[in-house]
Amino acid sequence: MQGPCIVPFHHVRPRQPGCRSHSRSIDSQPDRVILRGETPDVILIGTAGWSYPDWDGCVYPARRPPGFDPLAHLARFLDCIEINASFYRIPDPRTSSSWVERVSGRSGFRFTAKIWRGFTHEPASGPEEAAGSERAFRAFIEPLREAGILGAVLVQFPYSFHRTSEGWSRLSDLIERFEDLPLVVEVRHASWVTLEFLAALRERGVAFCNVDQPAISANILPTAHVTAPLAYVRLHGRNAGAWFEEGAGRDRRYDYLYTAEEISGWVDRIASMAAGARDLIVIANNHYRGQAVANALELKAALAGGEVEAPSEILAAYPRLAGKVRVLSPPVGPQSPSQGVLPFR
Repeated sequence: MQGPCIVPFHHVRPRQPGCRSHSRSIDSQPDRVILRGETPDVILIGTAGWSYPDWDGCVYPARRPPGFDPLAHLARFLDCIEINASFYRIPDPRTSSSWVERVSGRSGFRFTAKIWRGFTHEPASGPEEAAGSERAFRAFIEPLREAGILGAVLVQFPYSFHRTSEGWSRLSDLIERFEDLPLVVEVRHASWVTLEFLAALRERGVAFCNVDQPAISANILPTAHVTAPLAYVRLHGRNAGAWFEEGAGRDRRYDYLYTAEEISGWVDRIASMAAGARDLIVIANNHYRGQAVANALELKAALAGGEVEAPSEILAAYPRLAGKVRVLSPPVGPQSPSQGVLPFR
């Protein structure tokens, strides 16, 4: 059983120094802010969420056998999972405790968690409500912290959140409230990508979320910034036609399969980030029909320089994975532990 994606550095192609690009080409050389003096201990590749009905037959068995656990199943092949549910509603601590138990056989596995949208999209109406929500969120993540598998807390803001004095004040207050957690800030509007903002995150030890999204309007283009010991990437897909479409649902907006060339571009960016990160987490959010799983496995294989383990369903759904993945037989009896975390070097 595989552990997290442990990549010898010689397998990752370093990006050559050159001029900074101001092109809107999505695969042009990204601007970089790198922390020096660190080398990654581990690279973790995973997906945003695990509970999607359309994954049946392409990630999970079309007919699930009795006792089948999709979370434990997915944890056999991926290194981490970003918890989506906490964005919409703060889960009960008993729920997060059950998640810890369900991945306990997977050495080195980690969760990351989205902070509740009441902190970022729909601010609380008063201090009492805000304090109660903070207590509830902290109670939810405590089992993950106690188990040592909380990789990050993602503070995700919408495209409409622009860099203004009011916006920065709101973000700064939120960082101060949760400064004891491994925070990652995701902003999507290009107004935020300034040296001043990146320096402010670095001063506070907060990670900048490098995003991949359609190169339209004032969307942030792919970057390779490292502002904390943790580096973080989210791959949303490049479905430009549906990205700002009114009424487009979640499935349509994130319906995108990255090409092999686009995956290769992220291998290069990860090499850039490897110069300054202690840990590096990459989350594929192009979830529809298991495309996130397919691209996550492709990225793992590219970084590892060889085949990685995968469920048979994903290979059948995406034949181009042939030669990049090897099918792992369904577990018989208790799940065996993984090989664990090995040094990056």
